[in-house]
Amino acid sequence: MKFSRLLSVLPLLFLAGCNMVVMAPSGDIAVQQRDLIVISTVLMLLIIVPVIFLTLLFAWRYRRSNTAAAYAPEWHHSTRLEIVIWAAPLAIIIALGAVTWISTHKLDPYRPLDRLDAERAIPADTKPLTVEVVALDWKWLFFYPELGIATVNELAAPVDMPVNFKITSSSVMNSFYIPALAGQIYAMPGMETKLHAVINREGEYEGFSANYSGAGFSHMRFRFHGLTREGFDAWVAKVKQQGTMLNRDAYLKLEKPSEKEPVRYYAGADADLYNAILNMCATPGKMCMNEMMHIDMTGGGGKESAENREKLQYDNRHAGEGVVEPGATVPATGVPAQVEPPKSTDGNGMQHDMPGMQGMPGMDMQHDGHSMPGTGNGADPAPAQLNNNN
Repeated sequence: MKFSRLLSVLPLLFLAGCNMVVMAPSGDIAVQQRDLIVISTVLMLLIIVPVIFLTLLFAWRYRRSNTAAAYAPEWHHSTRLEIVIWAAPLAIIIALGAVTWISTHKLDPYRPLDRLDAERAIPADTKPLTVEVVALDWKWLFFYPELGIATVNELAAPVDMPVNFKITSSSVMNSFYIPALAGQIYAMPGMETKLHAVINREGEYEGFSANYSGAGFSHMRFRFHGLTREGFDAWVAKVKQQGTMLNRDAYLKLEKPSEKEPVRYYAGADADLYNAILNMCATPGKMCMNEMMHIDMTGGGGKESAENREKLQYDNRHAGEGVVEPGATVPATGVPAQVEPPKSTDGNGMQHDMPGMQGMPGMDMQHDGHSMPGTGNGADPAPAQLNNNN
């Protein structure tokens, strides 16, 4: 008896390290997403459970030792059975399609909220809180433009107040995710994504990047505080009291890749800093993307626009400081590729280096005793087309 009880509890041990926040969220958007998961799972189980049960039942009923089971070797068709087999899955697929269609539009992250929760609509005089989010390597920067403050790796919002997130990245693609609040939203350099959400319960919740972005990705986490209005006002006052100024110079130092960055407060931030980050022109001397798009929209800048080339190179901003951007390619880092010279094989199967292949025009290549056109000394370039009639 004790052994059977132990076996019944044993599966729960495998769930000891699981965090069930996705199934027990504290924000209305996350609650609706949770409900969508539950509805989809139940609809699919309506087919899966009977199929598993009937598979076991048939295996037991029509076992070899059961001579009492009906044996009909000539049976090949049943209209009733065909209707059940096809109608049940078709009905479930239609239901899943309807749920997916409705929820895709209703839970669009760009769609402004129309309720605080299932029982309360948003009051007409409610003004949403705007938060601008920047994914850095490897920390999160939050701007509160209406309050004039900014924070690193700490976010707060009042309970039952709609929050409008504007999300971008400084270098590589990331994913902004607070499981208790809403689903994940990508953060991409040079682009702005949006998320509308609301937190309905006080508490401290975890946020992190759900998209791998380099060596410090595992520690790219922050805390989200759901506070009362009074608690949020006290938090804002603490940020303004303890914080420093976030100007361009301070941001450029913060932007450099770092891991396990502590929480930082900024009592003030440059008003146009977020837009500069979004348009990839926070670094002095860089042209903003919206400026370049305006030039393109008006027909281009002509030959003189070649001077803008260096102003539009964004991914090598730390190359001169010995900092390699995460996931950077050779053009981004400015480090030449290390390519081994080609090998040639002699008649004995031995390979030899062929340094003459690295851009030296005086090297003849022979195949079957004939020189290849355009490869010898003084030879003309290879023709664009070969005459196959000769």
